[in-house]
Amino acid sequence: MKNEMTLQFSALSQNESFARVTVAAFIAQLDPTMDELTELKTVVSEAVTNAIIHGYENDPNGIVYIYVSIEDSFIELSIKDNGLGIADVEEARQPLFTTKPELERSGMGFTIMENFMDEVEVFTQPGSGTEVRLRKHLKSSKMLCN
Repeated sequence: MKNEMTLQFSALSQNESFARVTVAAFIAQLDPTMDELTELKTVVSEAVTNAIIHGYENDPNGIVYIYVSIEDSFIELSIKDNGLGIADVEEARQPLFTTKPELERSGMGFTIMENFMDEVEVFTQPGSGTEVRLRKHLKSSKMLCN
């Protein structure tokens, strides 16, 4: 059975925790392990933070969009913004690379996403935004019944 969720919210840093908890609550129906749930929440945090800080440069008028699909034990996430886009995706995916060193960020967002997920795809257009698609198979998953 396929189940889907969409969410959109203002590009405000305080909404990052809202996004993380909401996605985790939706995914909980798969009965993930605590490690799997923590990894998924971390990935959502990284992608949403990137959209807010890099995509919109903290412009509160921006909107972050999240789509989550679960089917059997597979999760697909999409985190999208209509912000600045990424000039060089390969460079942005390098460990420790950041365009905002003054913010004391580690530059590990994409590396974390790649380590915690089975697939990470980045679609971007400078001046038009970025979409990060993430896929994961939960090895421990068993769909909870109502």
